[in-house]
Amino acid sequence: MKLIADLHIHSSYSRACSKDLSLENLEKYARIKGVGLLGTGDFTHPKWVQEVKTKLKEDEKGILYSSTGFPFLWQTELSLAYTQNGKGRRIHYIILAPSGEVVQQITEFLLKKGRVGYDGRPIFGMDSIELLDELMRISNDIELIPAHAWTSWFGIFGSESGFDSLKECFGDKVNKIHAIETGMSSDPAMNWRIPWLDGITLTSNSDCHSYWPWRMGREANVLEFKELTYKNVLAAIRERKGFVETVETPPSYGKYHFDGHRLCNVVMSPEESAEHKNVCPKCGKKLTIGVLNRVNELAAPDRPEGFVKKEAVPFKSLIPLSEIIAELNGFPVASRKTWQIYNSLIERFGNEFNVLLEAPETELKKAVDEKLAAAIIKNRESRIKVEPGYDGVYGKPVLNGSEMKKETVAAKRKQKGLNEFF
Repeated sequence: MKLIADLHIHSSYSRACSKDLSLENLEKYARIKGVGLLGTGDFTHPKWVQEVKTKLKEDEKGILYSSTGFPFLWQTELSLAYTQNGKGRRIHYIILAPSGEVVQQITEFLLKKGRVGYDGRPIFGMDSIELLDELMRISNDIELIPAHAWTSWFGIFGSESGFDSLKECFGDKVNKIHAIETGMSSDPAMNWRIPWLDGITLTSNSDCHSYWPWRMGREANVLEFKELTYKNVLAAIRERKGFVETVETPPSYGKYHFDGHRLCNVVMSPEESAEHKNVCPKCGKKLTIGVLNRVNELAAPDRPEGFVKKEAVPFKSLIPLSEIIAELNGFPVASRKTWQIYNSLIERFGNEFNVLLEAPETELKKAVDEKLAAAIIKNRESRIKVEPGYDGVYGKPVLNGSEMKKETVAAKRKQKGLNEFF
């Protein structure tokens, strides 16, 4: 069986998340998206874990099923805030667990360190080594994965509080870390430039804060095995057995790809930031250094941009369908007009991933106008340009004849004496 797995989600109990994030809505929109396996999200939160146990039935192989047979596995995210090597660290982690019994033991341990009921993604003051050690004492089948590893804030390699390697973070326990989550602002090709990540599985997940299809599954993992079990998912992550590929958004679509300062509407490439000594030319404050800059800093000299690692797990780069429809037609992404077009495509082709990856162009042209059909194919072939995201601002797909030539952008920047997109 082959399925698309999104193993980093949240519940309605997480801060800054939709209050309508229910198991029913997660399942409904996962099916619409074409996602075949979800994390439960937030398993440390007492109210959410009770809802999961009430509404889902766990089998003997570590998978939970809804009443209609949709699968989930135990997953949560937590935040660590501590000091190491004289620097404040704020790191987010995904935790996958093999059973409800292990989930309970993890929660009991965390309760000795702080509270869990105030947020679906609780914060603790312990360091990463202590967390890893305690989890391994509970069960060797627990998987600890650095979340959105390159994100400026809260990524293990992030510019604001991250480390320069996994070894620096975990010391001699680093062999217990098998995977990272690349995050929206990087893709596998960027991570291939880092030699000490060669033995690490590059996972992709949405970290969705709502169930809408332009959030859920926007990044995901394609897995294939004979039977869906927790052990098989673990083998895919740890040994890449049955790890077919990942689905990514273009890294420039992510909110921290370029450097910048959101309040001043200033965005810069790494080269431009260096020219300005990483300082905002409008207000004089420090720029938020983005993922591309950070990857450039840590990449090996013999692995320039475009380096391809041998025997790497492949990936596909896609912009969510709703974003394509909205940008092409000038509608808001959540508008009724966007939904009408979106739903007509889902009705015809079954789910969003079928539309994005499988639907023949001739059939697309029967379902929607020629411009949208062409844009879907262009998206499939990773040919849509994206104005880079920065400092918490999403990147913007450029469609409908609105793109500017690089020379024009550069000329406008030079004319104004600032580095920003217009």
